[in-house]
Amino acid sequence: MSSDAKPSNNFIRHLVSADLEAGKHGGRLQTRFPPEPNGYLHIGHAKSICLNFGLARDYGGQCNLRFDDTNPEKEDAEYEQAIQSDVEWLGFSWSNLCHASDYYQQLYDYAVELIRRGCAYVDSLSAEEIREYRGSLTEPGKPSPYRERSVEENLDLFERMREGEFADGEHVLRARIDMASGNMNMRDPTLYRIRRHTHYRTGDQWCIYPMYDYAHCLSDAIENVTHSLCTLEFEDHRPLYDWVLASLEIADPPKQTEFAPLNLEYTILSKRKLIQLVREKIVDGWDDPRMPTITGLRRRGFTPAAIREFCERIGVTKNDASIEMPVLENVIRDDLNTNALRRMAVLDPIKVVITNYPQDHSETLSLPNHPQNPEAGTRDVLFGGTVYIERDDFAEVPPPKFKRLVPGGEVRLRGSYVIRCDEVIKDDKGEITELRCSYDENTLGKNPEGRKVKGVIHWVNAETAVTAEVRIYEPLFKDPNPAAAEDFLDCIRENSKTVLTNCKVEPALAEAAPETNVQFERQGYFVADRRDHSPARPVFNRTITLRDSWGG
Repeated sequence: MSSDAKPSNNFIRHLVSADLEAGKHGGRLQTRFPPEPNGYLHIGHAKSICLNFGLARDYGGQCNLRFDDTNPEKEDAEYEQAIQSDVEWLGFSWSNLCHASDYYQQLYDYAVELIRRGCAYVDSLSAEEIREYRGSLTEPGKPSPYRERSVEENLDLFERMREGEFADGEHVLRARIDMASGNMNMRDPTLYRIRRHTHYRTGDQWCIYPMYDYAHCLSDAIENVTHSLCTLEFEDHRPLYDWVLASLEIADPPKQTEFAPLNLEYTILSKRKLIQLVREKIVDGWDDPRMPTITGLRRRGFTPAAIREFCERIGVTKNDASIEMPVLENVIRDDLNTNALRRMAVLDPIKVVITNYPQDHSETLSLPNHPQNPEAGTRDVLFGGTVYIERDDFAEVPPPKFKRLVPGGEVRLRGSYVIRCDEVIKDDKGEITELRCSYDENTLGKNPEGRKVKGVIHWVNAETAVTAEVRIYEPLFKDPNPAAAEDFLDCIRENSKTVLTNCKVEPALAEAAPETNVQFERQGYFVADRRDHSPARPVFNRTITLRDSWGG
């Protein structure tokens, strides 16, 4: 998979190409990625990141990273830093780092101008009364009794709102549009509300804050954005976006275009619900590898190239559809199959003593780091008279077509010798504790004479093996559409995380740097945990199995 692959065309690219060819916006392209810093980014945001930054890169334009920080109760500097880190990790750089709070004075001045133009008024109805007056989808709303306040009175009240004279909720500033509009967003929407809450950037400088729909379009205009790209849930908000810009007679206004959001099976992408998972400790934080957050996917071993390729494969359309989980998993599997080095790790070890191997002797074997890539080189692996193999690679009573080790049977240890099981040692409870085997010293790198050995299993030398912790993750949800459930928590899968604490791995795995991707031969793809892994305590997370397991 090449990260330099040519992007596929989509309706937004066609739109941008046509606008540039027509010389719109002076032949400029300016996009933005505008998250609210009230949580961590998830895989759905990655689609928007790749679209906005990718367009700017491919068309020689610019893309800003802007934080729409207009809701101080829920926003935090921690989230802002995490978002910046995620965007950079995905491989993108912003032209300008911006905040809606940078424009608070300009936004306030624009609101004053709307009042002067008769396009906005201060309403003193309570929040409940405003909802009642707004009407419903089948019935028009009715005007507030404060809708016809004079410009002078509105200017006075709005200034006093800013000065902190009124309590939270006592007044709001509303747009004067159409209380009978079929679009509920156009029924005199709120533009400003009073909130006495310390903002993580501006402190207590302001006690009134602009609403998202108002601040968003004007922030786009202030930044000279040409193409404001949003997901489909903002389609009904576009008339308000355009109304604000037109009412203020903004020159060369940005154009909002909507595309389908990313919906992924077996996943929750609601930020509110993700916050609930974290706060109720159903997961181990925002970077839990079961989370669909970018930081969670990163900790699970997903690569930036794989996430970018996934966003490219699913494309950008107007059609709202759900993406099957194998689509995402196959992308990371393809990436790791090409790029991850191979190592041997035994997750459920059973000791094998090779009784006829020379005592106090060992030998160094040279094994390929990647069988399909000779340029990856080789590594030295020690072989001796005692090794570990997987417990399920041995069966006293083998099932049909079992091609691994059985009593009296032979199997090849990968990259080394053929061994035969001669004796099974058990404890008082009947549990197998050890296998005693013999080896054919003439089978290193060649087949035994006169017989065919079909099975090949991996192993780790007992003398040099390092004990590691391995975490096996399954999807957090057992239902393909947990968002549709009455309570999404009812869809939580039991035992979605399994921790194996006595795994035996090659010494090279202990020395691997955090976030190193590897293939455990015959097991799957794993990554050295970015938080917990160290040479003294190796910890690996399973990223993905070797093969698609969804079909069965």
